[in-house]
Amino acid sequence: MALAITSSSLLTLSTRETPRKHFPGKVTSTRLGAGGRSGSINNATKGGVSSICEPLPPDRPLWFPGSSPPEWLDGSLPGDFGFDPLGLGSDPELLKWFAQAELMHSRWAMLAVAGILIPEWLESLGFIENFSWYDAGSREYFADPTTLFVVQLALMGWVEGRRWADIIKPGCVDIEPTLPHKTKPKPDVGYPGGLWFDPLMWGRGSPDPVMVMRTKEIKNGRLAMLAFVGFVFQANYTGQGPVENLMAHLADPGHCNIFSAFSSQ
Repeated sequence: MALAITSSSLLTLSTRETPRKHFPGKVTSTRLGAGGRSGSINNATKGGVSSICEPLPPDRPLWFPGSSPPEWLDGSLPGDFGFDPLGLGSDPELLKWFAQAELMHSRWAMLAVAGILIPEWLESLGFIENFSWYDAGSREYFADPTTLFVVQLALMGWVEGRRWADIIKPGCVDIEPTLPHKTKPKPDVGYPGGLWFDPLMWGRGSPDPVMVMRTKEIKNGRLAMLAFVGFVFQANYTGQGPVENLMAHLADPGHCNIFSAFSSQ
C-alpha cells in the first residue's frame, strides 16, 4: 500500500482551448500542447472532483482493450479506466459523490489491511501475544465498549461533518495556518494537503505527476478493499489470520488453497 513517488519536469508551453460538445449538458475543452497532445477537461467533474489533475489523453489505458469509455468518464478522475457498465456515474453530481466515497473507502481499507497484517506479523516475531483482528471487538480495553462507542461517534461525526461541508462548498474548511511568504494550497476536495496532510508537498505541483500519484493511491486502495474482503472470508472459514493462511498455503499449496473452501473439512 505504499505510494510510489514520482517526479517529472514540465516545460512551460503555450496552450489554447477550443470548446466542443462532449455529451448533452456538458461542455468540455480540448487543451493542445506540444506535439499536438490533447486532453478533454470535463467542467462538471473539474469543479468538484479535482481541480489539480490534468485529464489523461483519449488513448489512455482502459479496463477492456479496444472498448470505448462512457462519455462521462473522460480521464479527469484518478484511476479512471472507463469502467461503468451500469452507468452509475452518468449524473455529474453522483459522479462526484462516488469518487469521494471510493477514495475514503480506499484509505480506510489500506489502514485496515495494515492494521491486520502488521500486528499479526509482529505476533509471529514474538513482539505481540494473542493477537486476533477478527474478535478485537470482544476484547477488554482501557474503557468500556459504550464509552468507546460514544467517543468514536462524536469524533468521527465531527470529522465527517467537516468533510461533508468541504464537499458541498470546496475550500470552506480551512485548517491551514497562515504563514508569511507562504501560499496556501488550492482547495481540492478529498485532498486537503498543506502542512497537516502533505508537509513535503508531494501531492502538489505539476498536474501530470500528481495524477500519477493519485492513480496509484486509488489502485492500491482498490486492492486493499479486495484484500479485506478476502481476510473476512479467510477468518470465517479457517479461523486464522491472513499471515497464518499464507504460511499454510506455502507449506502445502496443493491442499491449502481457495478450492479447499468448497470441500468438506
